Amino acid sequence: MEFEKMKEVIANVLNVDPEEIKLETTFTEDLGADSLDLFQIIMGLEDEFDVQIDPEQTENISTVGEAVELLKNAISNK
Repeated sequence: MEFEKMKEVIANVLNVDPEEIKLETTFTEDLGADSLDLFQIIMGLEDEFDVQIDPEQTENISTVGEAVELLKNAISNK
């Protein structure tokens, strides 16, 4: 469920097909995201899931799977 919503947020920000997004997909190499895109994705996830994500934890995210884990932690600490 979370992954499906996350794919929609990522797809909307990056204007890509949600079906292209897998857990092992990298934001920069596979999806062409830059730091501003990643910021917009994080903001979109915070809005979609009504959570706060620590900005320091987002600095080293490179794959969608890592973002899923970060989101799960944010939801469980809510």
